[in-house]
Amino acid sequence: MVKKANDAATIMLTSGASGRINALLSLSALRSLWRLISAFLLILWLPFRGRRRCMPVGAAPESSDKCGGKDEKPSSTTGKVVRVPAAMVPRKSAAAAVDKEVAARRALAIKRVLEDNNDNRDTVREFSLFVTSRGDTIFTQSWAPVKVQVRGMVVLLHGLNEHSGRYNVFAKKLNANGFKVYGMDWIGHGGSDGLHAYVPSLDYAVNDMKMFLSKVLAENPGLPCFCFGHSTGGAIILKAVLDPKVRESVAGVILTSPAVGVQPSHPIFAVLAPVFAFLLPRFQLSAANKRGVAVSRDAEALVAKYSDPLVFTGSIRIRTGYEILRITAFLQQNLSKLTVPFLVLHGTADSVTDPTASQKLYNEASSTDKTINLYEGLLHDLLFEPEKEEITESIIAWLNSRMQG
Repeated sequence: MVKKANDAATIMLTSGASGRINALLSLSALRSLWRLISAFLLILWLPFRGRRRCMPVGAAPESSDKCGGKDEKPSSTTGKVVRVPAAMVPRKSAAAAVDKEVAARRALAIKRVLEDNNDNRDTVREFSLFVTSRGDTIFTQSWAPVKVQVRGMVVLLHGLNEHSGRYNVFAKKLNANGFKVYGMDWIGHGGSDGLHAYVPSLDYAVNDMKMFLSKVLAENPGLPCFCFGHSTGGAIILKAVLDPKVRESVAGVILTSPAVGVQPSHPIFAVLAPVFAFLLPRFQLSAANKRGVAVSRDAEALVAKYSDPLVFTGSIRIRTGYEILRITAFLQQNLSKLTVPFLVLHGTADSVTDPTASQKLYNEASSTDKTINLYEGLLHDLLFEPEKEEITESIIAWLNSRMQG
């Protein structure tokens, strides 16, 4: 078993508001980026070194002195002017590849819902899609108890690089206690649109979560609604509930290992990050991967996670890393504005998100109803640790106490 755990620890681990952000912004990574940017700028400069020339097909060189004018019309003797925007070809190909990959992810997410629904008699599991104002299609799913009366709702947001389906067991335990659960795969994740694990803006996820929450509340009038968020999903929920309209509609928030504090290893990196995020937003750096940084002490849970095609195991994308830095910086400046009741749970041995930042959240939040549980020696994915039953029971107990109150 020890050998199995050690083997699992060598798997590429990329969960949560990853600690790989520091590696992403390391000196070696920045040097690699600078070389890449220099080459990119050189390629852009090459076409402008000399006089711009274009020539109709089949024309003599002297016929091309005037090129690109609005009134110029090719004659029948000189042939047609051919302009091929070569840069458009790879863009179209890349977009088609992303669309194909999204379709495969969505099909798998739907298949899992349908198969689980056929095999389960205690829960009805369904999926649905909604289109954002940006035109992106977002995959959502729900778990509803069959034999237990629904007395409340939980809207669930997963962490970075994973998806809502990973919380299937947790959702069913909430069902058994009278809570209907809704999950949303945020942009670039699971069955939703977007390049896998690429987040152009976490504000997109915040706004999508607000839209999804409105739909859930409209479908279940009168039922108290709670929000659950893990890691970066917790940061998204925290930013959403700072909106007074959202705050009024939410009865409480549960956060596991929330991404409240993620800081670069040097202040200069915070200055350079937006530049690189603008120039090379989708670029991935192998230096950003950390091996051996486990997110769970359960070897089987690690294997299940990182063999899941819907879990992204590649290098973090530059824009995604920058967006995490940006949302955590925002939260750090606004912790005192939080007034919603909340429960925060964090493992003291978490090396992905900072447990001391969760303590700061608890200390500075203005909420009069707030609870923090720090678990000695536990890692990042609390609901997939060997103590997952204890974690789940503490969450259910907190929910029950708020329902009674």
